[in-house]
Amino acid sequence: STKFCHRPQAYLPADNRVLTQPLRILRGLRPTLALRGTLPLHPRCGPVQAMSGLSWDELHAAFDRRGLAKGSVASSSSAAPAAAAPAKENKKDGKKEKGGEKEAKPVKEKPKWGEPGAGKAKKEKAAKAKVEEVEEPIPETPEGEKKDMSSAMAATYNPKAVESAWAAWWEKKGYFTPDAKSAKGTAESKRFIMVIPPPNVTGSLHIGHTLTGAIEDALTRWHRMCGDVTLWLPGTDHAGIATQSVVERLLYKQEKKTRHDLGREEFLKKVWAWKEKNGDRIKHQLHKIAASTDWTRERFTMDAMLNKAVVEAFIRFHDQGLIYRDHRLVNWSPHLRTALSDLEVDHEEIPGITYLEIPGFDQKVEVGVLCEFKYQIKGTNEFLTVATTRLETMLGDTAVCVHPEDDRYTKFIGKELVHPFYPNRKMVVIADTMVDREFGTGCVKITPAHDFNDFKCGQRHKLEMISIFNEEGHINELGGEFKGQHRYEARKTVEDALKKKNLWVQKKPHAMKLGLCSRSKDIVEPFMKPQWWMNCKDLADKSVKALREGELKIVPEFHHATWYRWLENIQEWCISRQLWWGHRIPAYKVIDPPQETEMWFTGRNMEEAVAKAEAKLGKKGVKLQQDEDVLDTWFSSGLFPFSTMGWPDTEGNDDFEAFFPTSLLETGHDILFFWVARMVMMSIGLLGKLPFHTVYLHAMVRDAHGRKMSKSLGNVIDPVEVIDGITLEDLNKKLYEGNLPDKEIEKAKKGQAQDYPNGIPECGADALRFGLLAYTLQGKNVNLDINRVVGYRHFCNKVWNATRFGLTYFGEDFKFSGSLQLDAPFAWEDRWILSKLSACAGKTNQAMQQYEFANATTATYSFFLYELCDVYLELLKPRFYVQDESPEVLADRQVAREVLYICLDWSMRLLHPLLPYLTEELYQRLPPSPIKAESITIAQYPTHVIAWTNEALEKEMETVSDIAAKFRSQKTSIGLNPGARPAGFVLHRDEDTRTALGKVSTRLARMANMGDITILPEGAPAPKGSLQEVVNESCVIFIEASGVNLEDELAKLKKKATSAEKMVKSYEDKMNAPGYEEKVPLAVRETNLQKKDASAKELEEFRRAIAQISEALKERK
Repeated sequence: STKFCHRPQAYLPADNRVLTQPLRILRGLRPTLALRGTLPLHPRCGPVQAMSGLSWDELHAAFDRRGLAKGSVASSSSAAPAAAAPAKENKKDGKKEKGGEKEAKPVKEKPKWGEPGAGKAKKEKAAKAKVEEVEEPIPETPEGEKKDMSSAMAATYNPKAVESAWAAWWEKKGYFTPDAKSAKGTAESKRFIMVIPPPNVTGSLHIGHTLTGAIEDALTRWHRMCGDVTLWLPGTDHAGIATQSVVERLLYKQEKKTRHDLGREEFLKKVWAWKEKNGDRIKHQLHKIAASTDWTRERFTMDAMLNKAVVEAFIRFHDQGLIYRDHRLVNWSPHLRTALSDLEVDHEEIPGITYLEIPGFDQKVEVGVLCEFKYQIKGTNEFLTVATTRLETMLGDTAVCVHPEDDRYTKFIGKELVHPFYPNRKMVVIADTMVDREFGTGCVKITPAHDFNDFKCGQRHKLEMISIFNEEGHINELGGEFKGQHRYEARKTVEDALKKKNLWVQKKPHAMKLGLCSRSKDIVEPFMKPQWWMNCKDLADKSVKALREGELKIVPEFHHATWYRWLENIQEWCISRQLWWGHRIPAYKVIDPPQETEMWFTGRNMEEAVAKAEAKLGKKGVKLQQDEDVLDTWFSSGLFPFSTMGWPDTEGNDDFEAFFPTSLLETGHDILFFWVARMVMMSIGLLGKLPFHTVYLHAMVRDAHGRKMSKSLGNVIDPVEVIDGITLEDLNKKLYEGNLPDKEIEKAKKGQAQDYPNGIPECGADALRFGLLAYTLQGKNVNLDINRVVGYRHFCNKVWNATRFGLTYFGEDFKFSGSLQLDAPFAWEDRWILSKLSACAGKTNQAMQQYEFANATTATYSFFLYELCDVYLELLKPRFYVQDESPEVLADRQVAREVLYICLDWSMRLLHPLLPYLTEELYQRLPPSPIKAESITIAQYPTHVIAWTNEALEKEMETVSDIAAKFRSQKTSIGLNPGARPAGFVLHRDEDTRTALGKVSTRLARMANMGDITILPEGAPAPKGSLQEVVNESCVIFIEASGVNLEDELAKLKKKATSAEKMVKSYEDKMNAPGYEEKVPLAVRETNLQKKDASAKELEEFRRAIAQISEALKERK
């Protein structure tokens, strides 16, 4: 009634519970109850409607439906499913088991994704729930303003509402923007500086980028909350080949033109326009996942400041003699007509004869075959049979190579051969240990201009380098009768020609690796081309030394071997690319006066290069032409840690002085060499110091089946699709937005239907981040199952509901004092939860320090769910519901409120680096405190408190939890009604434990969902009419047996006894086996003995229980 709502306290006589602050608890019951009028309420909890015409039963039922009845909030039933939970810690500390008292359910969430239907009844129930639960609109917050927190907390967690507005407010408040002037001179231990691995500007972040963002943001927020000077600098990479390819395809699609139709200048205008239009997509995604980057320092690798650094680096390395020009082999993409880095080449396994489609050729290409043909020994009728997977390259052969110790061919070494299509070409048989005598015929054709191994062999033996391809991959003018043919057309015509000359032997299936251009999917060709190269040998040696001597740290350490292997075997780096989009090489060729051999000069501009040329040539009026090529994207990326700080302009540069070197480089292990090693080498070469002192390499994200993310498989996940949710239909539609062929689209659609039959449900950014971080212990690969992320969405809901419930205990005028007095009259559960909270803080800080993010998620998840919610909040209820207003009770409630405040406050702060949006939202709703920060982002991170640690009490709780769990389990097994509260009895062999249990028997009863629990003295007989259950070898419990089917219980116990008997016998058999004492280590023998004794004690208890029930059955008869 209205009168009821105005009372300061309201009693529910049905179970003698007291509801303090009824207006707060009753809010949100509008859909269920008759309404009349509006009553004011505390601003943190919002208004509540007055109610009239309700019976006690109706009111109680309404509470149950809204999830506020006894046990509903503190139960973990609505949290993440078992498969989704991090590894549990201290399972015994209050973890409830199935079969306990059935508690009132919280407000119904959306049906679990992927749950099987239940027919018409389920549909009708869902429809009814939809009518009753109308999602409240999300209040709009002006951009950059703080969210209004005066409205009521929603009944259920809504990620969209919770995650709105905070990012813009954080950014406007400048929480993520450190002051460079005041940061100068900060000790290394109190600074945390990191640059983002710049994603390609071409596209959007995929789930792998999101893992990077989650890790880096968690670290950044943790360091910021620890009081460190913190900068996380964002930026994007111009991605030369990727961006140019995208714009070229778009240009042809829209205007049917190529870049050559436009010319370089006009084409680059198109690329810049595309970048300006599409470049903010990544920034939007980073905002969505709560990345706390300093957007005032955002960088793009083609910005003027970074371009200046690239030019300076090239010139300095050239002046040092490390950059030079040479005519040698490169990875070449004929379709794109450019050299490729190793990272831009995908090496695919070809199991045997396979037919591939490649761009620019209208027939399928046969690969996965080994072709054998013969070369005639000049002047004889003898032949040497060679084998090759690339038959067309024989047009450039200049030798046949055999192993010098191969007796089959030693007599031919030095002999001349006849090339069937170039009879005047000099070809010889050479000997080299590069030949594998067991492969093929043991004779290898040598094509120095079209194979990397052959190139080295050709250099060793001074062979002629004959290039028979042009840049488009066609046979050039040296190809004789095959001139002008596509190289794969020539593959067939050369075979036909060899057959006509009776030189063809056979073709057979052959497993091989094939290099494909990652952008165009064309087959990559080794190709002779004048390029700019960088000698990295000396810089690589210094980088190896830095790791060996501990100056550089790489985590995890198993990546050290990769670092040493790559850098100790480093090759020259081809740094030029035949593209227009990128950093144009600052090198200029002399064109007037003409030179016998090419002469090149570097310069920061044309004038500087001309001055160098005129000084060198000793004449005025020298004309130069700048190289058309651009630098490899990895060249500019290698400068990112210091180019972003304004290098080379370091004088008076506050950012450079304050923030370089950086602290950490975090990225995926797949680019350890391509990016990380090059940053280290270039920083050593240009600045004489490391760019960072630590490298953390995370795992690569794969799908739930362990497959690499691939557009053609349909398993590439956009983080926004997980955050906001997406239907299967819309997932399918997105496939058509890319450049996949129709066949690949159909394949991808099947993959999506298999993995996401109901689409992807809305999870929110927090759940996605938490789920990804929980995966980081998997090693080199993360097999991501979206269902687990959905589970963490339920955990977020649990955090929301538990905090909302906890706030009801504070009252409108509560203000936390700022600290706990150690001499306060703490209850048993207060001291326990503080000990566990301190332990959680210690574990979480240690996990963050050691980059063990999964351990951080486990520690915080376990504490909040299994200790705070499942145990502490449950044990608080009697302290607030008791009908007693004595000074002692009021003082106890005040202590409980303060401990609860500490638990909620610390939980939010501990979780903040992992769940930034949710924790800010809930932190803002906590009651005031002198130590409460304006934002949780700048609140102090909790640390271990030694004074709170109480290991003895934690062990007591483990014992209590074990016993409570066993009572709940026994109630279920004997078929008792969940609401039943039978009396219980505990018999424990240890006297100290009996004493401790006696002091907390009421807590034990509440945790066990039992009536009164009596602690029996040692040797006490089993209570009459009770059923026995073994907890462990030291403890037995008894439960009242009235109304219990003893025959069924007896059968169950006999099965358990049989199992225990088998266990005892198995250990006895092991221990009695011949040679056991001599062969089995002592530690194992001791463990086996302990396990055998424990099983024997359990068997003894089972037999006692069987005898007890048998006796009870006799009494009944």
